[in-house]
Amino acid sequence: MSIDHDLSTTAWRKSSHSNGDGGACVEVADGFPGVIPVRDSKAPEGPALVFPNAGWSAFVTAVKDNVL
Repeated sequence: MSIDHDLSTTAWRKSSHSNGDGGACVEVADGFPGVIPVRDSKAPEGPALVFPNAGWSAFVTAVKDNVL
C-alpha cells in the first residue's frame, strides 16, 4: 500500500549531525502523524523517503549505538 504525502510546503530541518561544509546532510520533517519524511539536503528537489515512525526510530537507535 502506498500513501502519497504532500511535502511541497514542508518545513525541513537539518540533522544536528550533518557537517557544516555541505556534505552528508540529512533533513527530516515533523508534523506527519505516523511517518518521518527524510531527504538529502544537497538535492532538495529530489525524492524524499517516508519511513514509518518505528522504522525511523530503529534506524536512529542503530546509528547512535554504532550498529550500522
